[in-house]
Amino acid sequence: MTPQEDAQITELLATAKTIAVVGLSSKTHRASFGVSRYLQSSGYRIIPVNPQEAEILGEKCYARIEDIPEKIDIVDVFRRSEFVAEIVDAAIRIGALCVWMQEGVEDEASAERARKAGLIVVMDTCIAKELHKRRQYDRLQSV
Repeated sequence: MTPQEDAQITELLATAKTIAVVGLSSKTHRASFGVSRYLQSSGYRIIPVNPQEAEILGEKCYARIEDIPEKIDIVDVFRRSEFVAEIVDAAIRIGALCVWMQEGVEDEASAERARKAGLIVVMDTCIAKELHKRRQYDRLQSV
């Protein structure tokens, strides 16, 4: 990650309010649940995107990103890499600021398409770990 990309992610995490979590599961042992709960407890509005669920973490689930009736800052992807292309296309259509692909999720062609459309792209990285790391760094700097 370049210093410019790092600064961009720091700014994004500081200013983003709403995160659509694609593939969020209601199963508490799943990574998507734990990460979303952490993000929610950190002050972000989590909107689950999962056609198999009605509600997760107290939030209504939507079948598709395009069905969400409010502005989305970050589209957080907990789906396998082969599903990324359609998620990126939806994120571009709704005007999201960022597509964040969780650990193990990568699609360079879709990432490039998103970047060309003006989105920030993060691949193969846990958003909760990044947020935690940056908060720890901020705490150390304020001592």
